[in-house]
Amino acid sequence: FTSGKTEATIKNFSPHYRRQYAVAFCRHVQDELEQHRHSQSHFLKTKPPGEAGTVLYEAELLHFAEDLKKWKDRYVVVKNDYTVDCFETKEAYQKGASPKYHILPAGGKVLTSEDDYNLLSDKHFPDPVGSSEKEAAPAFVPLPKEFPVYLWQPFSRHSYYCFPEPTAQRRFSAVLGDCVRHSNHDFLKQSTYEVEAFLEAIQFFRQEKGHYGTWEMITGNEKEILSNLVMEELLPNLQTMILPKMKGKRNDRKRAWFGIVEETYGLVQQQVAEGLSTLKEECREFAKTLEGTIRSDMDQILNSKNFLAGKIKASVSEPAQKCCAENIQPFLSSILEELMGPVSSGFTEVRSLFDKEVNEIIQDFQKTNDMTRLKENVEQLMTLPFNSVKMEPCYLKVNLLQELLQDLKTRFKVYHIDFVIQRTQNFMQELMENAVYTFEQLFSPSRQADSAKVATTIEKVKLRVLKQYDYDSSTIRKKIFQEALVQITLPTMQKTLASTCKPELQRYEQYIFADYTSVIQVENVYEEILYQTLLEEALKVIKEAAVLKKHNLFEDNLNVPCESVSSLTELRTPVGSAQSTPAKTPAAARAEVSDTESHGDETLVVTGKIVWEKDDDEGKSSDKEAGASVSAAGDRASRREAVAVTDIGDKQESPSAACTKQGVAEGKSALENETECVVNAERELKTQQEAVEEKVASGTDTAVKNFGASPKKELKVPEGAAEEKVTSESQSATAAASASSTEKESKAQEEVSEIKLNSPCESVTEPEILGSAEKKSKVEKEITEKLSQSEN
Repeated sequence: FTSGKTEATIKNFSPHYRRQYAVAFCRHVQDELEQHRHSQSHFLKTKPPGEAGTVLYEAELLHFAEDLKKWKDRYVVVKNDYTVDCFETKEAYQKGASPKYHILPAGGKVLTSEDDYNLLSDKHFPDPVGSSEKEAAPAFVPLPKEFPVYLWQPFSRHSYYCFPEPTAQRRFSAVLGDCVRHSNHDFLKQSTYEVEAFLEAIQFFRQEKGHYGTWEMITGNEKEILSNLVMEELLPNLQTMILPKMKGKRNDRKRAWFGIVEETYGLVQQQVAEGLSTLKEECREFAKTLEGTIRSDMDQILNSKNFLAGKIKASVSEPAQKCCAENIQPFLSSILEELMGPVSSGFTEVRSLFDKEVNEIIQDFQKTNDMTRLKENVEQLMTLPFNSVKMEPCYLKVNLLQELLQDLKTRFKVYHIDFVIQRTQNFMQELMENAVYTFEQLFSPSRQADSAKVATTIEKVKLRVLKQYDYDSSTIRKKIFQEALVQITLPTMQKTLASTCKPELQRYEQYIFADYTSVIQVENVYEEILYQTLLEEALKVIKEAAVLKKHNLFEDNLNVPCESVSSLTELRTPVGSAQSTPAKTPAAARAEVSDTESHGDETLVVTGKIVWEKDDDEGKSSDKEAGASVSAAGDRASRREAVAVTDIGDKQESPSAACTKQGVAEGKSALENETECVVNAERELKTQQEAVEEKVASGTDTAVKNFGASPKKELKVPEGAAEEKVTSESQSATAAASASSTEKESKAQEEVSEIKLNSPCESVTEPEILGSAEKKSKVEKEITEKLSQSEN
């Protein structure tokens, strides 16, 4: 019976998976050819994956052995794969023995109250006898200690643990919560085309049966998710067949039922693993045959898909917009409001925790002045994201969404908001990992030579990391809101349009070229149009919230400072930092370059270009000389200005850094220091900008005057030098008609040399000398030709 049901499910699922595999593979090749066009930059440096096998928790505790129906002392170990291993003893673990129990907690729920556990377990034991026996029944699992922890799972045997005091209970329950969260979502966040194909196939498979929207059983890996799909259909039949025939006391029946469900789930997983493995291998082979066509015809494929999308959009757009305007759009702002509060407070709590931990490091060092202890404290800070007890208050802030979004159950038929909550909590942990990792990269106790400056340096690093955190937090939260809004509202649109639009989709297949029917699917294009319609609406309300600066959201085009001004003195951005080389340079990164510097450079380039282009048109060598002088003066001004805007890795001390040192000497606080530095730095840069603009303006005016009909141009040389007039090219040619050729050429050479020597430029480079020689030769050649013409 089980085998037949599993085979039938895989058989019905396979066509969806084959179609989605080809589509996802084509999209993967497109991303590869376009070099990851969707890459998103962050300011915090991304922490590389941790070493496999890192232990996050280990302790000896009481564990209920189901087979013995007794409480036994077990040694429990949780590693960074977020599975739970129970060993007979600590010695067995140290010797490398296999665990007695290996628990995969995907889909589980962690409970610390016996009443909460009984309530949840009873929901999944539909007792046909009724509840008359329920009140008199003894405890399902008698507790030897006062503080229990229950791990409930839908299709696996439940786990029971017990502790003598609440601190140990809280620590283990927090660790188990992390395990459940990561087991649920670590597979889903993979961006491989195989994972994308699988998830889209599950979506279309469920839509075929009339199920839209979130599904609480999309937890774990491919094998677990597909097994959950089988169990969803299998379980009602099992209940009808087995439950009425069960005899004995209620707790015994309940325990036996959970045992049957677990055994059935184990069989289903074995059969699913075999069927899925065969299916994936078949799809991989098919993808190999498609790859050549996809790579060579990518442009045609995209054109064909866009043409198809245009046709579908023409008929779908009106009903989609109507559905959106009536059933979705009016509620987006209120949903966003409910989302923003708990999510933002969670990220704020993470920020406060990081700030508090670093402040404690500073205070401890000021008391002890012990560099060895400082290194230990920084190493301890690196484990903060994995300290479940310290991170738990941050995660609890987001749990408020369960209560706040009750409305969605009736209006949008959303019953499971766990996905949004747990995904948000995972993002919070990742951001904390990046924050402590960036802190460690910028501040290394081993590189600190002067212990007197250590506390100041730590403070500077902390301020810089917090500013980067604020920007990344805004970016990630907007992504969370965007995904949540679409996820909550999309099922309503899908269901509303299913009866009218979906039946019409088949006729659009005629617009797909025969060679591309496997990589372009009409249903995918249709879903993308619906998704895009809602995404645009979601982005509008998110943008409005950012403009109003709600919950410290930043606008996309806002120049956000990515580092504290006071950190420019001593800190250096490490090689490979996300700060110095983001995947995609955001507006905030560009803010590091001074507006003064960029505007000055632009003016100089334009001025130089005008001068040289005009010279080419009119053939005036003297104008070229003037243009070179203006350009050289501008270059020097630009170089002087650039000194004020030092990079983080510069060895020179910036004005703001000097200001910082002075402020510290006077005993000013870090905030006063930073403000003063910004003001002084801006003032100095403004003065330099005005100086550059004056020089540029004067140079431009001179150049413009020289382009006129004036027969002569005067150049002023440094003090003490005699003023001399430079005869223009046209007058030289006229005067040359009444003088000897040799005499005129000699005079032209002297004039060019004197102008070059008396030029306002500070130095004459080799290219300038070569350029002058070329100009001189050109002038001589033109004079000779004109003399020949006049003689003729």
